Amino acid sequence: MPEISRFFGIIIRMFYDEHSPPHFHAEYQGNKAVFDLNGNMIKGDLHSKTARKLVREWVDLHYEEIAEDWELAMKDQELKKIAPLD
Repeated sequence: MPEISRFFGIIIRMFYDEHSPPHFHAEYQGNKAVFDLNGNMIKGDLHSKTARKLVREWVDLHYEEIAEDWELAMKDQELKKIAPLD
């Protein structure tokens, strides 16, 4: 699964040819969760309120790029890296 961003120990990945609804995967300290493209956690748990908040902040800043990567993934095309939070 390609890594599209990494920040503050959080790894963001997206699968190719994935199922709907559009989503991405986040991992923090071995804990995994799935988020929709609006930043809502829909499966799993990062076990950190701060990590969830940081993921949401990242989504708010990069929604269009995340949606573009989803479209690329559905077409089995190379995903673009997305800037991390600073």
